[in-house]
Amino acid sequence: MIMLHGRNAGPHNILELADLLPNPGFTFLAPAAAGNTWYPFSFMAETERNEPGLSSALLVVDGLVGEIEAKGIPRRRIILLGFSQGACLAAEYAVRHASRFGALIVLSGGLIGPPGTRWDYPDSFAGCPVFLGCSDVDAHVPRERVHESALVFERMAAKVTERIYPGMGHQVSEEELILVRGLMTEVAAAS
Repeated sequence: MIMLHGRNAGPHNILELADLLPNPGFTFLAPAAAGNTWYPFSFMAETERNEPGLSSALLVVDGLVGEIEAKGIPRRRIILLGFSQGACLAAEYAVRHASRFGALIVLSGGLIGPPGTRWDYPDSFAGCPVFLGCSDVDAHVPRERVHESALVFERMAAKVTERIYPGMGHQVSEEELILVRGLMTEVAAAS
């Protein structure tokens, strides 16, 4: 599982989730963003304003995926998980490299780009499970972007589960952890 931390956080923060996800057989990889930030501005800012940070962050994720595949582990056994800014990065990486990953888990995030962005990538997720969870009152992530992202993933043949939690704030809920554990069990059981 590749775990991507949020803004002003680090690998140790996202790895705290790993302690809540007991599932033997998984290795948790949590890269560090330079300066604890994957890109400088909001994920809904003009994309150019987040460069070169965004491109650099996408290369970090791509490098990890490549290293895992080089060890003989296929994408269908790789889970991408992110929280907040890391969730946005995971979603954006996945949509740009769509294929049958084990799962994509987007916790309080969505696809990167300003309002009106079109994510017209030709590839398919081929049934990859995608979970998007967020609060209806998240100060950083509009629920409309979560829904818009879900529609993009559905159009690209992902098996999407979208959950908007009333009054939760910017955090991860126990229900989300239960869903993540279920996805991990499915990936572990797949041949």
